[in-house]
Amino acid sequence: MDSEKHPRYQVTMVSTYYSDKNCLDSFVMPDGTEPTYSSDVLTLLHSGQVLIVNSRRRNGLILIKRYHAEFAGPGAAVGGEYDADCQMVIPIGNLSLLTPESYEERQKAYLIRRQWIRLIKQITEHTLPQQRVQKILDQFEQYFPQDAVANLPDEVFALLVGVLPQTVGMVRRWGNRE
Repeated sequence: MDSEKHPRYQVTMVSTYYSDKNCLDSFVMPDGTEPTYSSDVLTLLHSGQVLIVNSRRRNGLILIKRYHAEFAGPGAAVGGEYDADCQMVIPIGNLSLLTPESYEERQKAYLIRRQWIRLIKQITEHTLPQQRVQKILDQFEQYFPQDAVANLPDEVFALLVGVLPQTVGMVRRWGNRE
């Protein structure tokens, strides 16, 4: 039969609906208050200046972009053209940003930023969404105070590892039941 020789193709419907509402508009902290984000840091990032997250402190930045979030930990470069599309920043720990003093220091900071991106990428490669959430929560709780991690909205972790905020809430409440 002729149809056996030719593979069938499945048509996928693609939605062209584009919501003006961004999930960032609905961030609410676990205590019910509106979150406060450092607009000064965001202004610095948008200025085009390249900065480095101080590697001598337990600190970092969660960079919220339109459809995802990135984490820049100690030693990582932030700003410049790379983060021009950043919509919001969430400092974690006692944030300290430094200006690179040389080209080599700047290059090293970009390599460290790439390592942080790879760490998150490894977490997102877990097939089960609950595993991704549990891994990112474990990583953050190992490095930062538990209350700092608990105060981050579910949407932030959801954007970091590509899951629904409801999944983050479930794992936070009941743990990872694999």
